[in-house]
Amino acid sequence: MKMLIRYSWVALLALLADSPVTPTQSPTSQNGFVLVPIPATAVHHRPQAAPRIRNKNGTSGNWAGYAIASNLRAPLSGVVTEVQGTWTVPSVSASESTDTYSSNWIGIDGYSDNTVEQTGTEHDMTPDGPVYYAWFEMYPKSGYRILNFPVEPGDTISAEVRYAGNNRYRLTISNLSRNATFSTTQRTKARRQSAEWIVEAPYSGGTLPLADFGTTAFSGCSATLGGHAGAISDSNWQHEEITMAEQNGAVKAQTSGLSSSGTGFSVSWQHE
Repeated sequence: MKMLIRYSWVALLALLADSPVTPTQSPTSQNGFVLVPIPATAVHHRPQAAPRIRNKNGTSGNWAGYAIASNLRAPLSGVVTEVQGTWTVPSVSASESTDTYSSNWIGIDGYSDNTVEQTGTEHDMTPDGPVYYAWFEMYPKSGYRILNFPVEPGDTISAEVRYAGNNRYRLTISNLSRNATFSTTQRTKARRQSAEWIVEAPYSGGTLPLADFGTTAFSGCSATLGGHAGAISDSNWQHEEITMAEQNGAVKAQTSGLSSSGTGFSVSWQHE
């Protein structure tokens, strides 16, 4: 038995050695999935509300996609209880930089405050080729990589973040193509002011070069605010189309208009 345990850990550590994320503590297991804590110096998924990330021209230095709130300029707190959406895992290609990064996620908060309750998939390009994985993060708390959750280009991913009361959040991510689902309940104090469907250039000491993901599409996007469920375009709240751009206005990722149902859109890569 000791020999089996030893070899299991050796195999796990070997797998982690090939990963862009290095654990700061021992991996843990939850519902059959191995969770690897993401250290403070590794890739994280931050709010776009921070002044140095959000640009003066209304674009974002790290987000592309859509956000909704009761009022974009003066959002009410405590109103968002659920957000959900579906996307197809993009295939990343090499570009100018050696290491590039991208992430698709859905979440609550982050548009107008400094927490984000979120889950999604990562799509990075390394010198050894592309890397794909699933994760969740209760920013600014540590995020977790879901080590043995399958993620491959072309897979259909569905995700939901739901407020369960008493500062508890239920985060669920499913790979519909491979019949895999992971759920976790996390605690945090947050304002619950906004909901988002985002393609992100992740952060590690600064916004990282954006991986060439081509075009990625979201569908089935909905949220619940103040007990009312609706699409991104629902008239019960305000929505914003977010373009990822540099301070000089050069577009990094272009967001499309909403579909006729108000539940879908696409994001196209322009440059790192």
